[in-house]
Amino acid sequence: MKHRYLPMTDQDKQEMLKAIGVESMDDLFSDIPESVRFQGEYNIKKAKSETELTKELSRLAAKNKDLRQYASFLGAGVYDHYMPVIVDHVISRSEFYTAYTPYQPEISQGELQAIFEFQTMICELTGMDIANSSMYDGGTSFAEAAMLAAGHTKKKKILVSGAVHPESLDVLKTYAKGQYIEVVEIPVKNGETDIEALKTEMNEDVAAVMVQYPNFYGQVEKLKEIEPIAHTGKSLFIVSSNPLALGVLTPPGKFGADIVVGDAQVFGIPAAFGGPHCGYFSVTNKLMRKVPGRLVGQTTDEEGKRGFVLTLQAREQHIRRDKATSNICSNQALNALAASVAMTALGKKGVKEIAYQNIQKANYARNAFKAAGIEVPFEGPIFNEFVIKLNKPVKEVNLQLLEKGLIGGYDLGQSNPTLEDHMLVAVTELRTKEEIDTLVRELGDGHE
Repeated sequence: MKHRYLPMTDQDKQEMLKAIGVESMDDLFSDIPESVRFQGEYNIKKAKSETELTKELSRLAAKNKDLRQYASFLGAGVYDHYMPVIVDHVISRSEFYTAYTPYQPEISQGELQAIFEFQTMICELTGMDIANSSMYDGGTSFAEAAMLAAGHTKKKKILVSGAVHPESLDVLKTYAKGQYIEVVEIPVKNGETDIEALKTEMNEDVAAVMVQYPNFYGQVEKLKEIEPIAHTGKSLFIVSSNPLALGVLTPPGKFGADIVVGDAQVFGIPAAFGGPHCGYFSVTNKLMRKVPGRLVGQTTDEEGKRGFVLTLQAREQHIRRDKATSNICSNQALNALAASVAMTALGKKGVKEIAYQNIQKANYARNAFKAAGIEVPFEGPIFNEFVIKLNKPVKEVNLQLLEKGLIGGYDLGQSNPTLEDHMLVAVTELRTKEEIDTLVRELGDGHE
């Protein structure tokens, strides 16, 4: 019989105990006083055979509502996008799937080249000079960007738009507390950063201005207007951006951004109940020596052949702790590879086409909601998300939609009490006209 894992027999246990010189398993815990040991039986099910366990887990998994069976209009940072089938094929190869840190370049050229390609494609999308090998997720990248800005400018105040993803805001505030950095949230006006309020808060003590593009409410921020304000004094301009949107939108680098970060989940990485995903981090040349995480560089060997190595390492594993720019000690190499494979399979035209479809379908849906009499509170350009206002709780509506085979949008009241009964709707390239029309019809019927 073939086992999917290696079971331990009683004989195995006895041989192991004999090898370490004890009689029984209980002897291993003899140093722990009897009075503090748990004497009863644990309230857990009895162990099952592999076959029985597989059946039970399959039955439980079948209860999940997944994106293969349901049409999803839920976004808010994690999206249902087309994933080329080649992605899983490549990342499942053992030389990638089991690879860890490529410290030894002479045996890690494949891994290093894959990371280098990821960095290159991120730079092309964002319009920046340098990108690192990835970070844990978009929220981590966002917070690390603020820490870099504070360290670079020697200033202790960050101005951040209230239209940034609330989870990224939470991560930023957590990082900032430990570094004694003040975070000032700029209010939102009509779904976008209030530029006049930003001007009021801007002063010589500010290390950076941080915005999201498109923002959490789906609106495309006016980076051209924000940039000169952000660069007052010596502060930095930081933009968190959906990299797929940059297939169509003007990249932040063209607007003078100093740091561009975000999440590469949109390229070949499944939603997976919120992670693991893959953050990206890109900067201008002047900040290259302060980038957190890993950087892969291109070089030549002693025979003149092209090769790849880890370079400009500024993390505490490699230099004195007090000089480290970050204590991020790892990256998401496998998910970065997935993103690289997806971007390569799509190509420049494919990325642009998918981004264009997101814009077209989202605007079709927004106009359909307006025609159905459902309020769309924010105007202005969008990418693939927008806000609608309902006349009943979003949670209640979403339960009704689930019965119709639809996963509804994000309940904005969860993160912003002033937007109770407001839903953030995401429409990606995978949504069909029939699915969009069904959603509008269901919400329109319930709105009357």
